[in-house]
Amino acid sequence: MTKQYDFCGWATKNDLKCSDGRVIRRDAFKEQNGQVVPLVWMHMHDSPSNVLGHAILENRPEGVYCYGKFNDTEAGQVGKELIRNKDIVGLSIYANKLKQNGSDVLHGAIREVSLVIAGANPGAVIDGVVSHGEDVEDEFVLNLCLEHDGMSYEEGEIDINEEPVFEDDDEEENVEHADNDKGEDEAMAEDKTVKDVVDAMTDEQKKVMYFLLAKALEDNSAEEDTDEEKGDDMKHNVFDNETRSNVLSHADMDQIIANAKRGGSMKDAFEDYVDANFLQHDDDEPVNPYATVEYGMQNIDVLFPDARAVQNEPVLVKRDDDWVGKFLNGAKHTPFARVKSMYADITEDDARAKGYMKATQKKDEVFPLFKRVTPPTTIYKRQKFDRDDIIDIDFDAIPWIKQEMRSMLNEELARAALIGDGRLPASDDKINEDCIRPIMKDTTNSVYAYNVEVTEGADADATAKNFIRSAIKGRKNYRGKGNPTLWTTTDFLTDMLLLEDGQGRPLYETTEALARKLRVKEIVEVPVMEGETNLLGIIVNPADYVFGADKGGNVAMFDDFDIDYNQMKYLIETRCSGALVVPKSAMILVKASNNGG
Repeated sequence: MTKQYDFCGWATKNDLKCSDGRVIRRDAFKEQNGQVVPLVWMHMHDSPSNVLGHAILENRPEGVYCYGKFNDTEAGQVGKELIRNKDIVGLSIYANKLKQNGSDVLHGAIREVSLVIAGANPGAVIDGVVSHGEDVEDEFVLNLCLEHDGMSYEEGEIDINEEPVFEDDDEEENVEHADNDKGEDEAMAEDKTVKDVVDAMTDEQKKVMYFLLAKALEDNSAEEDTDEEKGDDMKHNVFDNETRSNVLSHADMDQIIANAKRGGSMKDAFEDYVDANFLQHDDDEPVNPYATVEYGMQNIDVLFPDARAVQNEPVLVKRDDDWVGKFLNGAKHTPFARVKSMYADITEDDARAKGYMKATQKKDEVFPLFKRVTPPTTIYKRQKFDRDDIIDIDFDAIPWIKQEMRSMLNEELARAALIGDGRLPASDDKINEDCIRPIMKDTTNSVYAYNVEVTEGADADATAKNFIRSAIKGRKNYRGKGNPTLWTTTDFLTDMLLLEDGQGRPLYETTEALARKLRVKEIVEVPVMEGETNLLGIIVNPADYVFGADKGGNVAMFDDFDIDYNQMKYLIETRCSGALVVPKSAMILVKASNNGG
């Protein structure tokens, strides 16, 4: 029984730029000359029905030529009909073990030949269909040939397994060459085609030719298999998931579509395919730095719905500013900017009332009188935008911008009053501390500084316990109004809440329980205090702090339009003063190292 080959064509051609940028160079697959590889549909490996037959490879100077034979399966016969009707003319290879120099492919191993709708290599096409019937008018035969020993043979039918059979050994015929001088006969011979030569051969000569051809192909294939066995310790089927760190694969689109059906997303399926280190080559290449895929619709992401904002305005990423409102709203506000505070110290013995003895002179009371004047300063925030940008923004950006400016101005004002703005004295942007007096840095007449003694190397629990003791004991020196508030950091508040008794139970179940222990109204977390290394907390009632501003000096927003530069400009500012006006109205608790001496 003879095996008839159904078509032939170029599996790949040399020195042509593929759609993925690779260029396959001459003899890149020369070791596979004569090797038989599977013939599959669109490089699909997920079902045996995708194997349509096999192909014999032939290395040529121009590239790798192949002869394809379809199997008798339903899919194989469909493929055969597609080829016969010229519905499919594209071929593609899948190869691995590639060796490259830049984009040049110098060596590799072809694992399969595939029928594809469109291949990456522009020269990889079917150029011949072999007719096996008697009617050949609608068929065409091209290039099915093999050069051997200086002679060319061409036929669409090869017997791989059958030994040559001679009708009579004594009648064995040899190919003879005409030895007459050049003349008319020689000129006619030179005009003969390869097909004419083959047609002139007897049946027995053809059998010998076909047998030698098939034997050479089998020997070459066996030699290739032997070389692979020597070099590899593990065998992999061509459809196994082998490691493909450098793989050339043409037209795997159907595999991606199948994955998309299972996963629900074409985009995800494509990204997964790229992550698996496969390269898909097709004739049209969407912009992708890793791989190219021929979709039924290129750049399909154009049809994806546009992203939608879940908020009408951008969310401001900022520090927790709940404490700002509590401080500013709790402080006292006056309608004048220059704040003068006066007080007299009557704690000395000279200020005490005295007893009188007859016939003695009465003594005058003596006590000091103090005053302090705090002038105003200006605090501001300024923004500018191109009017074109403001118009193009798809929401009303101006109120959002003004809200941000007011929020940051309030935070800076509260920060300057509580601990200072933190800028260096030489900075042009520093808020004058003689105008907005920081409680943390105020004079001893206004605040009482209390050192929390902490042994060097003490843990967080020891520091927290000593702080609580110091705050309770130092409360006797507090002279402020009403019940004060503790202003501290989140980390230090957490340390105090994590304190436990000897049984592992928390000493303070809630923040309110801890506030009652410290004899304060509430505990407020202040994120901007985290930059102050040794400051543990400030106990003060904001009602003892006064902000003063003249008429027009309150917070105001100004808008302006620069007609020359087409810019919108916004300014928010206030001109005010701020200071504690009650002596000893704040307790500053700082960590002081104790070496235990």
